[in-house]
Amino acid sequence: MEKEKAYKLLAVQMGLSNAKAKELIDRGVVYVGNKKVAIARGELPVDTKFRVLKMQNVDVIYENEEVLALNKPAFLTSDEAARAFSGARLLHRLDRETSGVLLLAKSKGFEKRALEAFKARAVHKAYTCWVEGIVSEPVTIDKPIKTVKKNGHAYSKIDRKGKDAVTHIEPIMISGRRTKLRVVIETGRTHQIRLHLKSIGHPIIGDRQYGVVSAQTNRMLLHALELKILGYDFKAKEPRGFDVLTGG
Repeated sequence: MEKEKAYKLLAVQMGLSNAKAKELIDRGVVYVGNKKVAIARGELPVDTKFRVLKMQNVDVIYENEEVLALNKPAFLTSDEAARAFSGARLLHRLDRETSGVLLLAKSKGFEKRALEAFKARAVHKAYTCWVEGIVSEPVTIDKPIKTVKKNGHAYSKIDRKGKDAVTHIEPIMISGRRTKLRVVIETGRTHQIRLHLKSIGHPIIGDRQYGVVSAQTNRMLLHALELKILGYDFKAKEPRGFDVLTGG
């Protein structure tokens, strides 16, 4: 059977440039049936039929002269979400497949004060997520994290020589053998929530790096629900289908 690289087949099928086709596969929005195409240069039969997920819009939660709060959709990087708002500067980042509150500064004064607040841990950050297994009571995870960056990719691990990291989790809903959690973090280490939950045996569903891939969802089920900073309280509604595991 004749085969060709996935991104080249997608480019021909969708009328795209090779670069755009590769970008879509790397973003995680290209499927064959119910299986995500993970490797752009992987070879597939030339008659393969692709399905590309539609990207959601970036919604503005709140805006004034000093701050801009966005509800970032999954599959979009924080930099890409911010790019449409000229002059506003990112104050933090969310992983590509994490949706929710993303904060940008519009004034240098607010940027300075906000970055100081992040550094002083004077920011309240709450998330929701779905994990494997049953979590029946609140848990605090206090495990240091070490992050290694290689070839533009970051990978974190639990390491006693790493930086301190504290995560608080509380069950919201149980569906079958899975639990929806509310998560509050005191620190903001790379992949902190994902790694901490994996470390206690409850990986996030849809997390290809640390968790469990599920045919029921096309994304990592982690959402930045709320961010409180400098007297502001920003909340982002969960995207449609986030409770897909319950049929909601």
